[in-house]
Amino acid sequence: MDKNSNLPTEKAENPESPKAASTVPVESAKKIIDLNKPVIKEAVTKGKALIKDGKSKVEAAMLIFEALKDEDSEVIVAAFVQGAALTEKGAVTYFYNCRRKAKKVAKPA
Repeated sequence: MDKNSNLPTEKAENPESPKAASTVPVESAKKIIDLNKPVIKEAVTKGKALIKDGKSKVEAAMLIFEALKDEDSEVIVAAFVQGAALTEKGAVTYFYNCRRKAKKVAKPA
């Protein structure tokens, strides 16, 4: 009995195979976001002002979220990065938290 019989076998991937060709780099899949729209610029400016005044990132993010709640999530996340001094991953987390908080406020208890 071979000791290696239970180990998974590795297959060399053919670079010309359809599976290899369908792999898309993350960078090319990103959407180009225009942060120059007046509504977005205003929200980012207000967020930066709150941070400058010593307010928390949560307060800045909620202000930006309320101003941009009708925009796509990618736009809101990009605005969080610019206006609330968040990282990309942190901005995504704040987006989901702001969305959840906004839903709670909208529903009467």
